[in-house]
Amino acid sequence: MRKLGVFLTRGLIVIVVLGLILTAAGAYYFRSYLPNTVAPKSFPQTDGEIQLDGLNAPVDIYRDKMGIPHIYASSPHDLFFAQGYIHAQDRFWQMDTWRHIGSGTLSEMFGSGQVETDTFLRTLGWRLTAEQEYAELDPESKAILDSYTAGVNGYLKDHDTTALSLEYAILGLLSPDYNIEPWTPVNSLTWGKAMAWDLRGNMGEEIERAVLLKTLTPDQMAELYPAYPQDHPVIVNALEESAFKVEGQTLKITSESNFELSTLNFQPLADKMARIDLALGPAGDGIGSNSWAVSGEHTTTGMPLLANDPHLGIQMPSIWYQAHLECKPITAECPYNVAGFTFAGVPGVVIGHNDRIAWGFTNVGPDVMDLYIERVNPENPNQYEVNGEWVNFETRTETVQVVGGEPVEVTIRSTRHGPVISESYGPLKNENTEDDPEFVPFKDRAGVDLPEQYVVALRWTALAPSTPFRAIWGFNKAQNWEGFREAARNFHVPAQNLLYADVDGNIGYQMPGNIPIRANGDGTLPVPGWTDEYEWTGFIPFDELPYTFNPPEGYIVTANNRCQPWDYPYLITRDWDYGFRAQRIVDMIEDDSGEIDIAYFQDMQDDSFDANGPMYVPILLQLDELSESETLAQNLLRDWDYQNRADSAAAAVFNAFWRHLLQNTFNDDLPEENYYPDGGSRWNEIMRQLDENSAWWDDKTTTDVRETRDPIIRKSFEQGVAEVEELLGRDSATWNWGEMHAATFKNSTLGESGVPPIESLFNRGPFPTGGGESIVNATGWSVKDGYETVWLPSMRMIVDLGNLNNSVTVHTTGQSGHAYHPHYVDMAPLWANTEYYAMLWDEWAITADAEGHLVLTPK
Repeated sequence: MRKLGVFLTRGLIVIVVLGLILTAAGAYYFRSYLPNTVAPKSFPQTDGEIQLDGLNAPVDIYRDKMGIPHIYASSPHDLFFAQGYIHAQDRFWQMDTWRHIGSGTLSEMFGSGQVETDTFLRTLGWRLTAEQEYAELDPESKAILDSYTAGVNGYLKDHDTTALSLEYAILGLLSPDYNIEPWTPVNSLTWGKAMAWDLRGNMGEEIERAVLLKTLTPDQMAELYPAYPQDHPVIVNALEESAFKVEGQTLKITSESNFELSTLNFQPLADKMARIDLALGPAGDGIGSNSWAVSGEHTTTGMPLLANDPHLGIQMPSIWYQAHLECKPITAECPYNVAGFTFAGVPGVVIGHNDRIAWGFTNVGPDVMDLYIERVNPENPNQYEVNGEWVNFETRTETVQVVGGEPVEVTIRSTRHGPVISESYGPLKNENTEDDPEFVPFKDRAGVDLPEQYVVALRWTALAPSTPFRAIWGFNKAQNWEGFREAARNFHVPAQNLLYADVDGNIGYQMPGNIPIRANGDGTLPVPGWTDEYEWTGFIPFDELPYTFNPPEGYIVTANNRCQPWDYPYLITRDWDYGFRAQRIVDMIEDDSGEIDIAYFQDMQDDSFDANGPMYVPILLQLDELSESETLAQNLLRDWDYQNRADSAAAAVFNAFWRHLLQNTFNDDLPEENYYPDGGSRWNEIMRQLDENSAWWDDKTTTDVRETRDPIIRKSFEQGVAEVEELLGRDSATWNWGEMHAATFKNSTLGESGVPPIESLFNRGPFPTGGGESIVNATGWSVKDGYETVWLPSMRMIVDLGNLNNSVTVHTTGQSGHAYHPHYVDMAPLWANTEYYAMLWDEWAITADAEGHLVLTPK
């Protein structure tokens, strides 16, 4: 999947680069001059002393052997100032790109090709919301942001273009008028909006259902969106009090709920969403995370262990930047001693531990986005209906600045529900202009009288002022469960499963967030906006959100599975991950209870058990009359342990079979390629529930026969084996899943330009990779597009609450964002092999073997 490689007109890139490459000087420029002369200009100073305006006292920064900074300062101001400075040293190109995404100003950096994306981002209004958030922040939070901003700008003051990153050398060829602006606190806050979009929940499914309703029946829709399975675990098994019983967990689509939806075209809206996903990476089923904590009753030390591995889109550099922030001395005024994973561009530690507690995140995926169909006045397009009256749209005009081009003005409309994110919608045609033999005139399909015009507005909790970073700064200094839970009250969006453990032996879980309570509807489909029938009436009170503390099981597992008990009184979402990863984690904990240590946790994070294997391999082993290659492939499956290890030939065979099985079963029944199966837990559950005589097995392209399961399985196995031979050769001794499923870490901007000399400067790989979809070692691939890893465990962390010095971790690429730096990709081989390095904690261990000691002093 491509991300930001669409920034510039491809032809412009090719013309500029070819003009260089076709000369000897051009070849030297890309192969030698840029890597050897220009790239090192951006490598940061890590030893000695640097004098800076804005500091109050000296700050010591030790970098360990992995390039991880350990920052020691005497005040919060100096601590966060130094963090901003270090982030800018190592990752400013990443920070610069992300702030342009968050503000809807990509055109200022990459030109006219990004105007449409900027227009949609401006429509969502992330920057406006972030500006409101900053204005409403408490003084302590503002001080953290201001100190961090001063540190970033302290670095920018003395560095520009290629002294900041190699990418600016290429950008200078393509957008020579681009100017790097100072950092602002709002640039940090827009990060939260981008992450909220990336972890947005079920909006894609809401649009997909609306599109599929055109061609599928309610029964078919229910089969494609099954209920969360009751034989898979939930995170919180019981609440102390539960006043109601939730009725029915199956999606029910009735003529009342989908009235005119089947007559509307939602594809333009889906296309707009896809433009942002190009920038932020893939979203959808599987983009989640694993975390689990076990109490001392299950461990060899008698103290808790906590593990976390967030699953996000593959990118270069890593989305994470590891750091350690410590006040010297720790006082009430300077309480921080915290280590873990940060976002370059944001102060504080997002996931990690301090001296008393550890925490991890997985995405809840609550339904906090609703699409409202607004009825537009056919006589006045500036008005929409509210409870029988026409009211004016709220409008604002914004100017999109375009580097090297003319500015573009855009007008943005909003309703009482939020921004209008679609074009106007009208009824579908009554004339069969496409000569479709199955065409039915709209007038014969409509069950109600339809308005002449619609628009679609988005209500989303992230568009109300609130930042998750207030909660994160609270976690950084929390000393116990009560302090952690109090900080979680400020975590409004994107709602995360917050996992907790502490040095006193406790484990806990809290779901936070603003989760809407609806007057009607369940958020699974767009709803009418012209009455109050589907309004939000409030949010679930924080104290009634799911949580648990020291549960009787002695463990807590979160893997994007259903979080609440079955008798929980509120709707959170119907679109959960279906719990295959969660079930496997629970099984592994219960299989080794009382003997769990860090090494066992490492094995768990490396586990590649494919739950589809036990369902379908026995059927594949019964196939007869196979070719020589198919017989060899079948024999590989006989001894397979269902682990998708990188060196497994059987895993290569099975995944190729699985891809073709989903395609052969469903592609002929679905209306367009966008909605073909792409893998993930929902499709696992669909296939688990599919009867061998189901109508889905029938191939509609063979009109003279009605297929059942077995012919489709045979066909899929034959095609899968042929594809493995095509990809890996005819010699089965050379087959392996890791090569098919390799991870290539691509710079999300210039590294996806489509121009090999540019891409080779920044991209690294491929690295053979194990794991797969709905597997604990969750390395995603696309049934539609191929086996290449497209999302992955973006880091792995294991915290030992009995001895923090024993904690281990790894993230995907390296600390540095500078191509050709020693820490640019030194972590990737460790990550690919599920290996770890020490998460250093005590100062003596850090300073004894540091590779650099930088002192920042006041000028």
